[in-house]
Amino acid sequence: MNTKNEESASTKALFSWALYDWANSSFFAVIQTFVFATYFIQSVAENDVIGSNQWGNVISAAGLLIALVGPFLGAIADQMGRRKPWIFAFSLMCIFAVAGLWFVGPSNEYLFLALVLIFISTVGSECAIIFYNAMLPNLVSGKKMGRWSGWAWGLGYAGGLVCLVVALFLFINVDQPPFGLDKAAAEHVRATFLLVAIWYLIFSIPLFLNTPDEPRTGIGINKAVKNGWKQLKESIQHIRDYKDILRFLIARMIFIDALATVFAFGGIYAAGTFDMDEKQVLIFGIGLNLTAGLGAALFAWIDDYMGSRQTILISLTGLIITTSAVLLVASSFWFWVFGLTLGIFVGPVQAASRTYMGRIAPKELRNQMFGLFALSGKVTSFIGPFLVGWLTFVAGSQRIGMSVIIVLFIIGFLLMLRVPKVTEGATTV
Repeated sequence: MNTKNEESASTKALFSWALYDWANSSFFAVIQTFVFATYFIQSVAENDVIGSNQWGNVISAAGLLIALVGPFLGAIADQMGRRKPWIFAFSLMCIFAVAGLWFVGPSNEYLFLALVLIFISTVGSECAIIFYNAMLPNLVSGKKMGRWSGWAWGLGYAGGLVCLVVALFLFINVDQPPFGLDKAAAEHVRATFLLVAIWYLIFSIPLFLNTPDEPRTGIGINKAVKNGWKQLKESIQHIRDYKDILRFLIARMIFIDALATVFAFGGIYAAGTFDMDEKQVLIFGIGLNLTAGLGAALFAWIDDYMGSRQTILISLTGLIITTSAVLLVASSFWFWVFGLTLGIFVGPVQAASRTYMGRIAPKELRNQMFGLFALSGKVTSFIGPFLVGWLTFVAGSQRIGMSVIIVLFIIGFLLMLRVPKVTEGATTV
């Protein structure tokens, strides 16, 4: 399968592309992970248990929709050529929904509004990433694709952390919030949602101004929908022609599920097994994101030197070892050591996966293939958390329950061994 890429775009164009990771990650750090998720459960939902269930359901519903429509949207975009209009539309969809979260007051009467806006913003953000990822192979040669994917992923972690720090120390952890914000109405917390909307908007602009896009094909939307659906059906019917991509997506589906479970249950495990309080868990989460960003940036060189497949295998080996250590240690000190070390391998396995798809996907099907890439990260995302929760309940031990993650990493590793190497011009075993 030919994966030869065009000459690289300018450094300015590539950095502007990478800056979108910095912009987009503010949504995941502030809204989905730390601030709004906590605000929703503590101040909007009826109680913690019901709120956690409602939050999980709406995120799962959004993930299911993304998994279903992502490949089809990608096929339509393949027909029309350009990608930035799709990124622009879905980004605005997320930005306006996030800005609307300002109107979600600390009361259960705002529950429906909160759930609807989170659903819309999650779909918008994730769909934009499909087309954003698909731009990479056209911007940089195969020899440098790994480093730019890794640097962008590291920049994303950094952007999310910086936005989170600004939110915490400018609005939340202050005695007198700025701009006369009313703490009683939680306006100091709700202002961070506006911060994310503005952050996302401003740092997305360089992509649209400086990064080149594919030319229009001249195909209209109606014909593109018809042709896109036909293209998707033909790809499914001839799936054996893309068996290497299929093997990779199945392997990724397993190890990304394990990775998502680490982030979903990491704080719960830290609190339950090592008696860490909310502040300590938050600090640990920030540290984990920091090491993940550093790992993505550092391993970017390895990706270009050794290849994406080898980078993924090395990262999975590191994740298996460090996760095992985290579940075996008894002291909080060693939990911090191995837990933060684990983060070093989190970023590279994600960044190298994007690079691998960029190198192996046929040029004329890249949007569609990155739609399938998104599907592989969503379609089984419930399995890891379900198995961990079920095994923890049956065994009465968080350590035993969390051991499911190691099994998933090992399965992902073994499946990756059957995935071929990809060089700049060819696929080899």
